[in-house]
Amino acid sequence: MTNIHQPDRRRFLAGLGAAGAATLLSGCVTSTSTGKSSSKGAVTLQSNLSAPQAKAAMEDLVAAYAKKGSGKASLNTVAAETYRTQLPTYLTSANPPDVYTWYPGSVADAYAKKNLLLDLDDAWTTSPDLKRYSKALNTLCTSTSSGKKIFVPSTYYWWGMFYRKSNFAKWGVSEPKSWDEFLDLCDKLKKKGVNPIGLGAGGGTAWVASAWFDYLDIRINGAEYHRQLLAGKHKFTDPEVRKVFDRWQEVLPYFDPNGAAVAFQDATTSLLNGRSGMMLIGTFFADAAPKDALDDIDFFRFPIIDSKIPLAEEAPVDGYFASARTGRHDEVIDLMRYLATAEAQEIYIKGSSGTVLPCHPDAKDSGTALVKKGRAHVAEAAEITQFFNRDSSDALQPTADNALIKFLAKPKSIGSILTDWQRDAEKIWNA
Repeated sequence: MTNIHQPDRRRFLAGLGAAGAATLLSGCVTSTSTGKSSSKGAVTLQSNLSAPQAKAAMEDLVAAYAKKGSGKASLNTVAAETYRTQLPTYLTSANPPDVYTWYPGSVADAYAKKNLLLDLDDAWTTSPDLKRYSKALNTLCTSTSSGKKIFVPSTYYWWGMFYRKSNFAKWGVSEPKSWDEFLDLCDKLKKKGVNPIGLGAGGGTAWVASAWFDYLDIRINGAEYHRQLLAGKHKFTDPEVRKVFDRWQEVLPYFDPNGAAVAFQDATTSLLNGRSGMMLIGTFFADAAPKDALDDIDFFRFPIIDSKIPLAEEAPVDGYFASARTGRHDEVIDLMRYLATAEAQEIYIKGSSGTVLPCHPDAKDSGTALVKKGRAHVAEAAEITQFFNRDSSDALQPTADNALIKFLAKPKSIGSILTDWQRDAEKIWNA
């Protein structure tokens, strides 16, 4: 396993348990089902992995599980943005799906504290695979209030500034190392008639803009400040946050003018077609890219702004949690044990774009040059963050969406935008 899960090298879990989501909800995880969903039939697996390659990989995974003979799962794939908004409804419905693809840490903890997630201790204590997972993953998957396991991790990935190698070669440009070199690269591309930076914060994917906020904040103020800010221990009106937007304004003229109007999938198409030069995005974007383009995709680290700030990178973990209301407790535990195996994670990686990394210490990644570079990229970081909502809560994400889209439209109104953001965030933190 890569060094991402060596807590002695970095504190990538710091602040997760103290995130603002912790004050949102009350209650605890439940270790027994309420009988509100049927105990008959296959385990229902609700998935947000709707990009063609990711969906096909999940179908492969469910088929492989059925062949094991211990149980069956019925996959229901929902468009990613619909899933994101409907997840609270799924979890609180009278007859909810059994198992869900989603995120550990603060996000899962918030749902657990509302008594919506199943206690997965049985899976963790009986699975020989989960017993070998790192201490950091153990902590990330544990409820801060009850101490119960509430999540099974499967893969993680990284964010970076992605581009096509052939386009950079054609344009005669190379990867920047510093902020000044980055601005110079943007200037060169703009003079060639290329939109230097794609965004993709429209069409229901406004959350993509949060990556720019996250990265500027961790580069300028550091990961610890960033986590504390998202936990409500600092204010969005603080001078430190204003510095984030001062830097952002330096690069705004280089963004695609339609960046806040199109979804990230469309922005990905523009990147691949050479209409935009680069894009700050996670590797999941490759699931919507043609397989024959993957060998031409590369990335560079979001530029260093202050060398005195410990290097942090966004490397979110994905996996599964289960409904507390499932009537199929034993079947769910069996499926969770399978999803934690190296076999299951390798099946998913093989069927998808292959740009994620497995959480199982023995599972093989795709071995491509891009993945090898990504693994090293994460390992070099002193600290790891997850993503805005993952380091805070799903409830706080819309406040960021509103503020950042307004900023992109009216950057000179940043003062009032931050005041409004702080007011909206306090409603979430104090709920």
